Amino acid sequence: MMNIYVLSILFSLAFLLIILELVRRRKLKEQYSLLWILMGVLLLIISMNVSLVEQLADWLRIEYAPALLFLFGLLFCFVFILHLTIVITKLSQQVLRLTQEITILKGDELKHHERDH
Repeated sequence: MMNIYVLSILFSLAFLLIILELVRRRKLKEQYSLLWILMGVLLLIISMNVSLVEQLADWLRIEYAPALLFLFGLLFCFVFILHLTIVITKLSQQVLRLTQEITILKGDELKHHERDH
């Protein structure tokens, strides 16, 4: 049976390799990859340092120390989802503004076209 820490190390390494490959293939922008790489490295460091995980779990009164690894991953996902939601909101506002500007420009173009005929 595989130890949860070994599984976590393997997952972290695979995760880092996938992120680097996505960046290499230009499927993931560098600005977002840095956050993912940081998360992968943090998970790897935490997974490799069992005593740190157990001390943190003790301090936080978490009975099953490996659950702390999942907690860190889950919290990161929440923070990243919040960040993406903010980015999407900003992009939606920009799309709305650009759509309004295009509509105004097309309206002006129609007026000029009607005036010329």
